[in-house]
Formats: sequence, structure tokens, C-alpha cells
Amino acid sequence: MSNDVPQLNIPGEKSRALLARRQEFVPRGLSATMNVFAAKADGAIIEDVDGNRFIDFAGGIGTMNVGHTRPEVTRAIIEQAEQLTHTCFSVMMYESYVALAERLVKITPGDFPKKAIFFNSGAEAVENAVKIARYATGRPAIIVFDNAYHGRTLMTMTMTAKVRPYKYRFGPYAPEVYRAPFPYSYRMNMTPEEASRFCLQEIERMFIGEVAPDQVAAIIIEPVQGEGGFMIAPPGFLRDLKALCEKHGILFIADEIQTGFCRSGKMFAVQHDEVTPDLLIVAKSMGAGMPISGVIGRADIMDAPLPGMLGGTYSGNPVACAAALAVLDIYEREDLAARSREIGQIILDRFSKLQEQYPFIGEVRGLGGMVAMELVKDRTTKEPDPQTANTILAAAHQRGLILIKAGMYDNIIRVLVPLNVTDEQLQQALHIIDTAAQLAADAISAATSSVS
Repeated sequence: MSNDVPQLNIPGEKSRALLARRQEFVPRGLSATMNVFAAKADGAIIEDVDGNRFIDFAGGIGTMNVGHTRPEVTRAIIEQAEQLTHTCFSVMMYESYVALAERLVKITPGDFPKKAIFFNSGAEAVENAVKIARYATGRPAIIVFDNAYHGRTLMTMTMTAKVRPYKYRFGPYAPEVYRAPFPYSYRMNMTPEEASRFCLQEIERMFIGEVAPDQVAAIIIEPVQGEGGFMIAPPGFLRDLKALCEKHGILFIADEIQTGFCRSGKMFAVQHDEVTPDLLIVAKSMGAGMPISGVIGRADIMDAPLPGMLGGTYSGNPVACAAALAVLDIYEREDLAARSREIGQIILDRFSKLQEQYPFIGEVRGLGGMVAMELVKDRTTKEPDPQTANTILAAAHQRGLILIKAGMYDNIIRVLVPLNVTDEQLQQALHIIDTAAQLAADAISAATSSVS
């Protein structure tokens, strides 16, 4: 592969024209990482309206684990749309909803009776998991974690940790949401074991000083925090947290919206810690881009709300259900969990080499195909460096790689590449990141020289 990575002329003429229309008719509150417009996509490649091709390392923020426009999924969507697009399951039911519920009940952790219900978005699924937990337990309080991201609705915005841009001036927030520390060992300056122990002790302290445990309906956790920065729950933490929940009659809810469906190297990330949640929340890569989400859990808990208490007009739309069934076939037939582990290791190794080369890379971390590197101005103080993250993103975009960031401080480069990316595409993308990191290092050096 050539050491010279071609620079794209982006945004092109058609994207610039669309951008002008977007600025006139679409509110600024809806932001975009890149100033180009997609025209078509296939596998791990997206082509914009000007014909520029990009390797996709964002995957629609973790939505395209099976890749773009898979023929099996497209065919399922078309066949279902030709038969039926909508009746509302609450009015007249259809088989694809029941079939999808049956499939998910069988593949999610837990050998007890389970049931599943479907919604449109991840936030909607989280909100309904809270409703189910509160009704089943008769308790009002919910415990979430630092750095968590659960959505943008009133309830899920309250549960989300980051103020800007998600919560600022959107209050007042929903009551009875309490926040516990997540074992973010890198920034806590602790070993993962020490961080886990500290966080569990802090929850016990919360039960004394903030909320009585018999008033807590559920503790909700992302096994790997997504928008928060790809912090991985240390080995054993989820098991210990589940034991703490059982001790106090609290439901354990796993938010697997971003981690689910092979992204972490297993079908669901909780399986790494061999823990069984009472309720499990799914979305994103369940439908390969179709709007569908769900809550799967213990049958006795799921059956607690009375008929009519749950649902929604478009929830579990038949076309989205058909897509999800086709997607599940792909995960199982192609063993994308194994491919996720393979991809993740390749990226982790390359990022680790970059960490050895560039002092602005403070930590590299990942679980399966969910990999990130945290950028800092100083490895000792760990001061976040969002500016260098922006430099790397801009350089990657100019060279044909879609890359996004995350973290409370916007200083974490994260990878959510479709799991059917080819080896050649993967290596080309990593080469672009190499180039972008070198350009960032050059920019830091030039800035330092100008100051001195």
C-alpha cells in the first residue's frame, strides 16, 4: 500500500448545494459530523452524492454491524413491504412480531421464561424498561452511572450524564434518577479491581445517604459505555452488581443498545461476565438501519403491566421486524461475533502501536470490535485533548474515512466499523488513521514551536 493517502475534495459541489438547503430548512440543533451527503452504501463503504467513497468506521453510530444494504435484509424489507407495511400491533397483530420475539427470547441470556416487546428507538426502549421495572417492583427510583448515555427523551436525557449538548437548558429533569460512579479505572487512577470495589461501595453508601434500597426499582448499566467513551465494565463488576441488586430486590437492567449483536465479540456484552440481566434493552444493529428496538426480560416482570399500558403506534413495525429477522440469520450464519473479535484485535494492536509512538494517546481500550483511544495533553495529568481528536477526525474525513469521537470531554476516538469490512478495507482505514495521527503530532509540534 502506498504511503501517500489521496486527499478528497470534500464537500463536493452537490454536497455544498445540499448543505445550503439543509441550513435553510433544517434546524441547527441537529448536528452532523461531516459536511457531505450520502448517496449509496455497500458493506463498509459509503459513497456521497459527488462520488467520493468513504470507509465507514462509524456504522451509523453502531447500527450497521452486518454492513450496509445486505441483500438478505433488503430482500426481507421488500417482501414484507409488498405484503403489509403497517396495521399497529395493538390493533391487528402480525406474525413477524411474534417470530422476532421468539428468536430474541431464545438467544438472550437466561434459561428462565422470557418475553419481548418492541419499540422504535433505543431511548424509547430504555424509557419502557423503566416503566416496566417501576410497575413490577412498585418502586420509583432508578440508579444510573457516570458517563452514561441512554437517550434524549425527558426520562432518558435525565439518565444521560453529559450536560452539553444533551441536557443543557432542557430541564427540569425527571425525578427519582440517581447517579453512581462507573469503574473508569483510567481516570480514577486505580486498577480495574480497585475501581470496581470503590464503585460498589459507593452504591452501598448511596443506599444510606441518597436513596433507600427498598425504593430502587432498577439499576441500569451499559456493559461498555458507548457515547461515554467505550469504558468497559471490569471483569466481575457486572456479576457483583447483579448480586448487590439481588440482595436488595432491585432489578438489574443491561442497556445493550450499542454493545449488542456481536459488537463486543459476543452476541451480548453481558455474556463476557456471564451475568444474566432481569431486563435487556436492544436497538441499533438489531434492524440494520430500520427503526426498531426492544426490551427482553423475565416473563413475570414483563407481564406485570396490564394490557394497554405498553405499546405505540409504530412499535415493532412489520417491515422493521422482517429486517431484524433477516439480520439475526446473518449473525448466526456468519459468526460475526468471531469476526468482531478478530477485527477488534487488529485495531487494538494498531492503536497500541500508535500509543507507543504518540504521547497524546493516553489509553487504548476495547472489547471485541468496540475499540477506542483516549487523547490527552499530558499522560501524567490526563488532561483531555479534544482539539487533537478533532484534528484526527478532520484528517481522516479528508482521506476517505468516516470516524467519530465520544467521551465526556469529546477526546475519545471510537470505532464501530461494520463487521463485514474486508481485510483490505480495514488495513486501508488503519493506514489513514496512522496518517491522521502523524498530522496531529505535526500540528502539536508546530504549535509548541510557535509558543516557544
